[in-house]
Amino acid sequence: MPDADLFDINPRFNIAPSQKILAVTQVGERRALSLLDWGLVPSWSKEAIGLINARAETLEEKPSFSESFQRRRCLIPADGFYEWKKQGKLRQPYFFQLKDETPFAFAGIWDEWRRDGVSITSCAIITTTPNELLAEIHDRMPVILHPEAHDEWLDARTLPSELTGMLSPFPASAMKSYPVGSDVNQAKIDEEHLVQQVDPIPEVQPSLF
Repeated sequence: MPDADLFDINPRFNIAPSQKILAVTQVGERRALSLLDWGLVPSWSKEAIGLINARAETLEEKPSFSESFQRRRCLIPADGFYEWKKQGKLRQPYFFQLKDETPFAFAGIWDEWRRDGVSITSCAIITTTPNELLAEIHDRMPVILHPEAHDEWLDARTLPSELTGMLSPFPASAMKSYPVGSDVNQAKIDEEHLVQQVDPIPEVQPSLF
């Protein structure tokens, strides 16, 4: 798998499914920083249809994810992510990050699909149940790996049974969130203002009549 050209990587503020996403992979002892398609296409799939998320609870059961979970795990670096809260008929986007605003890594899996001379190397982000901070917004959250777990996660020799404990919700006490503007709903907008805090959409009070 080719390494990503680091000179061509710019900060991203809005990455949509099917777009390229930065990932750290390991084959044998060699690690690579690569740009993968966000949306895992299993190598055996007849069509190039990607799956953006993989539930931690069923990784070993789902054919789409089980082999990658056993053999092809990756780290997906980020410094924040968005989730949406329903406010009546509207959806308020929120930006989540670590309290100290440092980068972190999502737990991911990857695969390579080849058909008729076309090759797609793709990945999915693993999700788990939400912590207390996320639970107010959404019923799932991406798995954020603790730094001390990175080496084990990437090493294909690590057994899946040794990894399941890593797939728990990241502590809410180490995270923060705030509302951001609706521009993030448009994949074509990828600018720094997307992560600026805004006033939340007012809560809709139920009518008594």
